[in-house]
Amino acid sequence: MNTLAPVAAILRSAATSVAARILLTLPFWWSGLSKLANLDAAFGEAAHFGLQPAWLTVASTILVQVGGSALIIAGRLSWLGAGALGVFTAIATLIAHPFWTVADPVARFHETNTFLEHVGLIGAFVLAAILAERERA
Repeated sequence: MNTLAPVAAILRSAATSVAARILLTLPFWWSGLSKLANLDAAFGEAAHFGLQPAWLTVASTILVQVGGSALIIAGRLSWLGAGALGVFTAIATLIAHPFWTVADPVARFHETNTFLEHVGLIGAFVLAAILAERERA
């Protein structure tokens, strides 16, 4: 069955593409800007996870989150932004949501779901890079 004409028009719209890229990257640019606005909390988060040196962790996190998001939203070097955010998400998810170490079944259930949601985001970044390459070609 073919896509309905009104739906196809929405999917082909440049505005829809930009909105989707903003929504995909929202958790990342929001987090990066929040860290920039509250460096004490950002350093506290790095310390909580034992990430040292904290200044390097915070600086690189902000750079990847804001920079990668900006590349995707702007549609310039989207593959680089998507790759950076995908790798960042994989590493951060392994550090922050190790569900396999959680004894409490309810907490493990929550951590497993969060882990899998982040894996889904990684898939979305791969898809964003594929779509950007197709548009470029």
